[in-house]
Amino acid sequence: MPRTPSSPMLLAGLLAGSAVLHAVAPKPFDAMVPVSLPGTPRGWTYASGAAELALAVGVAHPRTRRVAAMAAAAFFVGVLPANVKMAVDARRGSPAHLAAAIGRLPLQVPLVLWARKVSRTATAG
Repeated sequence: MPRTPSSPMLLAGLLAGSAVLHAVAPKPFDAMVPVSLPGTPRGWTYASGAAELALAVGVAHPRTRRVAAMAAAAFFVGVLPANVKMAVDARRGSPAHLAAAIGRLPLQVPLVLWARKVSRTATAG
């Protein structure tokens, strides 16, 4: 299968890579967890990493791709509050850190659109 910018395998790779980062370097993700959520930030970090890994597997497999890609789009919308929190918290940091945190916010839109496109172009399994 060719790996184009809208490739499901690239999306699966992005999700899997992020899942691995959640496991091996959880501290930055812990800081993004909104305090209003119950439980511990580390628990949410590991849970979101596990969700990303499950989504990656689902997107990679043709039989589950359509549903998993739509679930990935919903996941990308669902983690937006964490990205907003990161941008708000970055106001106390360096201007470069603030710029990076704010710059990350609009990236959720192409991720959602990419996942939706993968879902729409998936063959029925």
